[in-house]
Amino acid sequence: MAVSRARVYLESIRFEHTIFALPFAYIGMLLAADGWPGWDKFLLITAAMAGARTAAMAINRLVDAELDARNPRTSDRALPAGLMRRREMAALAIAGAVVLVLSAWRLNLTALVLAPVALFVVCAYPYTKRFTWSTHWILGLADSIAPAGAWIGVRGDFGLEAALISLAMLFWIAGFDLIYACQDVDVDRRDRLHSVPARFGIAAALWTSRGCHAATVVLLVSLGLVAGLGWPYWIGVLAAAALLAYESTMVSPTDLGRLQKAFFDMNGYVSVALLIAVSVSYVLG
Repeated sequence: MAVSRARVYLESIRFEHTIFALPFAYIGMLLAADGWPGWDKFLLITAAMAGARTAAMAINRLVDAELDARNPRTSDRALPAGLMRRREMAALAIAGAVVLVLSAWRLNLTALVLAPVALFVVCAYPYTKRFTWSTHWILGLADSIAPAGAWIGVRGDFGLEAALISLAMLFWIAGFDLIYACQDVDVDRRDRLHSVPARFGIAAALWTSRGCHAATVVLLVSLGLVAGLGWPYWIGVLAAAALLAYESTMVSPTDLGRLQKAFFDMNGYVSVALLIAVSVSYVLG
C-alpha cells in the first residue's frame, strides 16, 4: 500500500522529469566550485532541487486541477482522476517547500534569504497561462533558478557564469515548452488559455522554438569562453546543438506524432550530455 501511494505521488509530480533541471543545477554547482564542491554541498543542493521541484509541481497540479479535468491529455492525472485528494497534494507542496528552505539554511544565508523568492517564482508560473502567451519563457525563468540557486548555494553570490548557464537553461526550457504546447492548441483556445501556439499558430511556435534553441547554443558557447572550459565541454556543446537541431526536425505543423519523444528523450539527452561534458572538463583539468 505504501509503495503504491508513493508511486502515485511520484507520478503526480512527474518525478522523472527531474532529469531536465537537475543536471543544470549540478553544472551551476561545478562552475561555482571550479570543480567538485564536496559531498555536503552536493547533497544539500540535490535536496533543495528536489524540494523546490516537488513544491512547484504540486502547486501546479492544485492550480490546474479543473483545467486538467477538461483536457483529455491530462484528465488521468492524480487530482482529476481521484487518485489523490487536494489536501494530499497541498501537503506534498508544503513538504517540498520545507525541504528547500531547510537545505538553503544549511547552505548559506544568501541561499536562505532567496529561497522564498525562488518558491514564489516557481509557484506563480501556473497562473501565467491565464493572461500571457509569454508563459513559456516564465517557465524557463522558473526552471533556470536551478543552476543559479546551485551557484549561490556554493558561493553565496552571483556571477557571470551563473547568469550565462541560467539564461541558456531559460531559452532551452522555453524552446521545448513551445513544442510541447502545440498538442494543446485546441484545448487552450477553448479554455481561453494563453500560449504561442494558441495565439500565433503551430508553425510560428515551432520557428520560435528553433530561435530559442539557437540562443541556448550561443549562450553555451559564451559560457565556455568565459569559464575557460576545456575541449570536452565543446564536444558537449556540439552534441547539444546537434540534438536540438534534430529535435526541431521531429515535429512539423502537420505532424506532431513524435512530439513526446522530442520532448522527453531529446531534452533528457541534452541536459545529461552537458553535465558529462562539464564534469569531464574539470576532471581532465
